[in-house]
Amino acid sequence: MSQPQYRAPADCPVCGGELITTRVGCRACGTELVGEFAHCDFCGLDERETEVLRVFLASRGNLREVEKHLGVSYPTARARFTELLAKLGLAGEDVPPAAMTREQVLSEVASGALTPDEAAALLADLD
Repeated sequence: MSQPQYRAPADCPVCGGELITTRVGCRACGTELVGEFAHCDFCGLDERETEVLRVFLASRGNLREVEKHLGVSYPTARARFTELLAKLGLAGEDVPPAAMTREQVLSEVASGALTPDEAAALLADLD
């Protein structure tokens, strides 16, 4: 039986600062390296964000395919991708915001495509 894969936190639970990797090891032989290693932007993504990224890459950037694979509406797929870009620090001014109407947000919550927390964040942006 394999052990569960836990994700390392990206931020310090004490002060909120960015955590750094200082030790890596080999499971096969036990060798360890200690030092300060480069940060991995993608390692801080949660499972849902990783899924959006994988589907986006596999579909060669086709958001309609992302929409179909995730089983959400196009505005929701676009909103999730825009959030992913923002988390990765890639949402420059040239990336338009994913605009959804209040009715679309509420409809997405009713269908289960959006969580209440996601909807609250989207609705806050509309105000």
